Amino acid sequence: MHHPTVSAGWRALLATTVVAAASAVPLSTAATAAPTADRQQQYAAAATEYGVPTGVLLGVSYLESRWDSNAGTPSTSGGYGPMHLTDARHVAALPGRGHHDAGAEDPRGDDSRPSRVPAPRPVEAPAPTAAALQTVDAAAALTGATPEALRTDAAVNIRGGAALLSAYQRELGAPVGADTDPAAWYGAVARYAGADSADAAAAFADEVFTTIAAGESRMTDDGQRITLPARAVQPERSWLDRLGLRRLARPDGLECPRTISCEWIPAPYEAFGDGDYGNHDLSDRPARQKIEYIVIHDTEASWATTLKLVQDPTYVSWHYSLRSVDGHIAQHVKTKDVGWHAGNWYVNAKSIGLEHEGFAAQGTWYTEAMYRTSAKLVRHLALRLGIPLDRQHIIGHDNVPGTVASTVRGMHWDPGPYWDWTHYFDLLHAPRLDTGTPATGLVRIDPDYATNQPAFTGCVTVGVPCAPRGSSSVVLRSAPSADAPLVNDIALRPDGTPNTMAVSDHGARASAGQTYALAGRQGDWTAIWYLGQRAWFHNPASAPTASWTVGVVATPKPGRTTIPVYGRAYPEQAAYPDGVPYQTISPLQYTLAAGQRYAVGAVLAGEYYRASTFDGSSSGDWTVIRGKNRYAQIQFGHRIMYVDLADVQLLPSPVGAPR
Repeated sequence: MHHPTVSAGWRALLATTVVAAASAVPLSTAATAAPTADRQQQYAAAATEYGVPTGVLLGVSYLESRWDSNAGTPSTSGGYGPMHLTDARHVAALPGRGHHDAGAEDPRGDDSRPSRVPAPRPVEAPAPTAAALQTVDAAAALTGATPEALRTDAAVNIRGGAALLSAYQRELGAPVGADTDPAAWYGAVARYAGADSADAAAAFADEVFTTIAAGESRMTDDGQRITLPARAVQPERSWLDRLGLRRLARPDGLECPRTISCEWIPAPYEAFGDGDYGNHDLSDRPARQKIEYIVIHDTEASWATTLKLVQDPTYVSWHYSLRSVDGHIAQHVKTKDVGWHAGNWYVNAKSIGLEHEGFAAQGTWYTEAMYRTSAKLVRHLALRLGIPLDRQHIIGHDNVPGTVASTVRGMHWDPGPYWDWTHYFDLLHAPRLDTGTPATGLVRIDPDYATNQPAFTGCVTVGVPCAPRGSSSVVLRSAPSADAPLVNDIALRPDGTPNTMAVSDHGARASAGQTYALAGRQGDWTAIWYLGQRAWFHNPASAPTASWTVGVVATPKPGRTTIPVYGRAYPEQAAYPDGVPYQTISPLQYTLAAGQRYAVGAVLAGEYYRASTFDGSSSGDWTVIRGKNRYAQIQFGHRIMYVDLADVQLLPSPVGAPR
């Protein structure tokens, strides 16, 4: 995986860091520092050893990792441990760094046009060895520790991060010492981000100092309680100027909040001849069509590769990319226009797509800096466009349904089970409705991310267990027992056999924030209605993995044995004007049987956005066709789906809920 491009001035500063700072802190002293067992003490000891205010060290570490160790695995930008020390050279040599988002999905998802299935993304080339991509090397020189110890030992990693901060502070000519004013550390903190622009470095530093001012306390993924006491501080931002970083142009119309680092890198809209064009469609949303969804993806590629792909007119497109190392954002497509990203034209036409630098399968983790800027962007867009902040509208690519039965199996599954949906929605300041009880009949999946560690396989090698990692997903079984087979997703396994624990196999799992109708309870187990069957998950009262809520459910109308389920909410044939081909309302493999209930996320009019030519010259182009039929969006499985309102009755969730 690649880090951001590093400016010449930045390289010059980095090149002198090791020499200057190594002379400031004797290697013998660093190498022989006594280890301490308690993580809080380890931060305090490292801060004292290298002359960094403890609050600054804790604040930087929180913005990188939330103080987690992440089982010694690298982040999506090649960083290790609580201090996110980067070792891109080591990561590039790891097995399984290729494309894991399997499936021949057409991101455009419009079967009225020829399929546009991109060629597999290239396997990542070995990363450059510039110092910014290899902070573990500088940390090793400063501390005397080995790169392996800096990657795998949390205490050593913290010392390495403290040594780097101290070195950066000295290079800037700023005061050093554990008792110095944290305000004077703004420049060193900004430099720690590894950003290539002043905007991104400042955004990172601002978040660190916001965290210091607010304070934090949490239990880490390896069971360490860490507290950062709140401290009012006004950072001296003038130190940023000494880094000599470029300033980003911020053109009019850039659709990002001012508080985050963002730039415009446009996706091309070009005609190729013979009626073909790329790599998105023009529209006028929300005036033409309401935007209902924001779709969270991961890139399955480095930052450099991601930018290269989105600027290819023959490739596909999305609205925003987010960089792992510092949370920097690039906008590519105006929100008024339609990106080709979700594999379902109905969803594409009504959504905004965000690609986050990362790899869903490999168990790599997302930095806090990226989570925070992503949440700020999504909240900004959602409030501006009237999109509810819930898991029915803020969805993963893995929650987007196939358009018709033949496309379900090929749909992508990013950002995968390691995206922390609970934390993400906390950052969104999303409202929670937790007034329910078992009698209200709706269950919101809500495991503790750190301790919920399903035994997934195939993160690096097919069939091999993944490293134990926190996850947003709970596993669904066919009976209330840990020995029971997983449930079956008939579209993924047509022979009816159970789905598996392969990390890419989402057919027997539910994710944090998703809401399902209660189907039964037995001991420590709870059943939900899922893909036309009862699906059981472990939900003990002593350590619950779900909460109770209220809402509306859909169930077949009386007299209906089963009803069809759809992957898109298209209008009826009579709604189409002359010259516009009818888009068939084709059911998926699943059926919804009498007696079953599914949580309703929205009621939607049947719509089809017609866009088939570069200049809108085809009959009916750039118009939204609306019909009389209406649909209920339901949480039918791991993915959302749709049922015709004419087939169902909508009921408040307590009515007839099982106990």
